[in-house]
Amino acid sequence: MSTNSGLDIKKLVELRHELHSLAEVSGEEEQTASRIIDFLKSTDPDTLLTGLGGHGVLAGFEGKKDGPTILIRCELDALPIPEENDIDYRSGNPQTGHKCGHDGHMAIICGVAQWLGEKRPKLGDVLLLFQPAEETGEGARRVLQDQGFKDITPDWVFALHNLPGYEKGQIVVREKAFAAASIGLIIRLKGETSHAAHPDEGKSPAMAMSHLIGDLSSLPQFHTGLAQAAKATVIHARLGERAFGTSPGFAEVMMTLRTYDDDTLEQLKQQAVTFAKGHAETYNLGLETEWVESFSATVNDTEAVEIIRSAAKQNEFSLLEKAEPFSWSEDFGHFTDVFPGAMFGLGAGIDQSALHASDYDFPDDLIETGVKMFAKIIEQCMAIDN
Repeated sequence: MSTNSGLDIKKLVELRHELHSLAEVSGEEEQTASRIIDFLKSTDPDTLLTGLGGHGVLAGFEGKKDGPTILIRCELDALPIPEENDIDYRSGNPQTGHKCGHDGHMAIICGVAQWLGEKRPKLGDVLLLFQPAEETGEGARRVLQDQGFKDITPDWVFALHNLPGYEKGQIVVREKAFAAASIGLIIRLKGETSHAAHPDEGKSPAMAMSHLIGDLSSLPQFHTGLAQAAKATVIHARLGERAFGTSPGFAEVMMTLRTYDDDTLEQLKQQAVTFAKGHAETYNLGLETEWVESFSATVNDTEAVEIIRSAAKQNEFSLLEKAEPFSWSEDFGHFTDVFPGAMFGLGAGIDQSALHASDYDFPDDLIETGVKMFAKIIEQCMAIDN
């Protein structure tokens, strides 16, 4: 059977452009979800769930007999990055753009829906999930905790991510850790303001903040083993206000911790808080800590990766085995924490602008490649009726 059966590539490209123009940030994907729902209805799914974890949408295509359940996931959200491209489908929302290619990922999965609308699986079920809030690390967890998802237990979960800097159309695979775990930490130090002429009458957090930044930056060097890859990046710091007559009474430090496994991340989280507590106590300061944007490591199942390899070979696509995991994070890791599955990379071109760059735009010719990959993955997981 041809995996092009039922595909209307022109319609999918038009959809991708429309989604690009609708770009909405995490948690606000109402218009995007509405457009996806309209498109999915045209493919006649057997089930259509909405409002999952926020604005999430899930379409189900049922087989004629019992069999495995496969879930394929993509993302609804864009980024708070303004559009710089001079294109007729440029983002209509100020300061917001599809700079990670989620518009393209959605178009690919809509293409899979087109295909399944023509060719239902003989065995099992295929679920297509359009997940909200990936960029903040919140969406996958919210979907998994949603009452509408509680009875869904896929045998396999799959996803892809486009990869600028790799040969266009190339399939990039890796067993075990594929993308990093990460989390953001906000540390607030509370002292007392005083006149700048009398700093001794207040409690300035200046020294605590300066020592804390150094200690946090040292975490990978002194608190992980040689075999444990880790990064600690201080991304923001603020001390007091711009008032030259005032000694500050407040400081805030923000950082991102990043590792390839959840255990190492937990180890670094504990040490970061220990540093914060120590400096707060030393300088007699109040302390608040807040964890934000938590991403589990995306860990690929070995058998799932072999299914992806086979799909690439059957499609005669170039296949690259990645030696090291990617250092960026993806909240698909929350799915691979509980279900066997894998994410693979789809090369977006050697000279393509980088992900999250203001001039990035998903290449339309990757849509058909992505659909063909998922079609072959589905065919291997369950028999397709000819």
